[in-house]
Amino acid sequence: MKFPNEDDLRRERTRFMTMIESLTDDEFENGTTLCDGWTPRDVLAHIVGTDKLSNYLKPSGMTISRGNAAMVRGSHELSRAELTAQGWAAAEKPSIDGRMMAWLYAGDCAMHHQDVLRGLGKPHDVPAESAAAIFREGKAWRYLNAKPMRNRVIPTTPGGEPWGRGPEVRGTTEALALWMAGRRGLESELEFR
Repeated sequence: MKFPNEDDLRRERTRFMTMIESLTDDEFENGTTLCDGWTPRDVLAHIVGTDKLSNYLKPSGMTISRGNAAMVRGSHELSRAELTAQGWAAAEKPSIDGRMMAWLYAGDCAMHHQDVLRGLGKPHDVPAESAAAIFREGKAWRYLNAKPMRNRVIPTTPGGEPWGRGPEVRGTTEALALWMAGRRGLESELEFR
């Protein structure tokens, strides 16, 4: 398995930004995503905000949820064009923090790409390297949420590997990963055994 690097991060952020650019203003500002309470604008603010680890330190008291909320709140002062320009800057030239955390942020961006596409009901084909990044992210969220994996997940598409113990859950790599990360509404795409 290839460990994500800076090039992978740039690739995922570029794909994400290309999709963001394709959204109408209404979709961008008011669209639904799989991230509870976040619009595509908010997801973009998160992607931009993660490029600097300091965004998690000062406003958040070192918690992920407070840091994310501060990033989203701060972005509401920006126009779509300003926020999008920041997104392209983070895609084309990630910060030192972003490059150091590329192994994590590539999966975060790939997963959020799916959050937006699926939330808006748009086609969501996933390249194998993106599926692998999403799967790593889904597994990481199981650990971060301190929720034991009570199932054995069996991906039916490239990018993931069987993982966990217990009753089997089968599905596409990205659907399993999103489900492991706590996204709702994916049960119809999964086969529980």
